[in-house]
Amino acid sequence: MLDDFLVRAAFAGLGVALATAPLGCFVVWRRMAYFGDATAHPALLGVALALALDGPVMADVLAVALFIALAVSTFTESGMAEDPLLGVLAHSMLAIGLLSVSLLNGVRFNLMAYLVGNILAVSKQDLALIWGGGFIFVALIV
Repeated sequence: MLDDFLVRAAFAGLGVALATAPLGCFVVWRRMAYFGDATAHPALLGVALALALDGPVMADVLAVALFIALAVSTFTESGMAEDPLLGVLAHSMLAIGLLSVSLLNGVRFNLMAYLVGNILAVSKQDLALIWGGGFIFVALIV
């Protein structure tokens, strides 16, 4: 009836929607509208680091995102406003990531595949990560 990859894609889309809806509401309620940009744009820097150091892409992207979250936490404790800080960090990390990717010699890859992905190529491990992470996010928000 339906191909296996279509069922996995549907479960992946549903899992991402159920996890990001409460997270998006929480971010807006906290008046941190740039939080998504501030964690997504540094992903490019994480991809560049992973390619330059031959490391795992997911771990390097997560490390850069956690670094940005800690930097935002540290700066806001010192009295800086969150939204302007998030905007500055997001765009500066995007610029550093683009510069880093352009300086990689001999590396040819599809950057959009790393950053956006392909929902039809979701594996069972990806589904476990999406749904497990979604439950953790929702539990932390509650």
